[in-house]
Amino acid sequence: QVQLVESGGGLVQPGGSLRLSCAASGFSFDGYAIAWFRQAPGKEREGVACILESAGYADSVKGRFTISRDNAKKTAYLQMNSLKPEDTAVYYCATGRHCPRNPDEYDYWGQGTQVTVSS
Repeated sequence: QVQLVESGGGLVQPGGSLRLSCAASGFSFDGYAIAWFRQAPGKEREGVACILESAGYADSVKGRFTISRDNAKKTAYLQMNSLKPEDTAVYYCATGRHCPRNPDEYDYWGQGTQVTVSS
């Protein structure tokens, strides 16, 4: 069955960096988009970045976050630099045939990994 497993979250100080990983199994990874979403307490889930053949980013993370993928390893990554307290959220990866903004249009989700940016 399709499975997405996130890892790499944790506690980091403002200005620090983290790299999240999303390990996929159960489907042909190459032809599918991988997106990262995040959800902070009391807020809606928001798209952060998505990659298929090219990458797209939310305005709030452009220039700080980089999404990438290794098709041979069936793994996607989110490199997060210059982290801010407002980046604190649970981060989820999701997969679908393209990169829609609406999270309801994604087929499968991981369980999420907590990222906390605090001094």
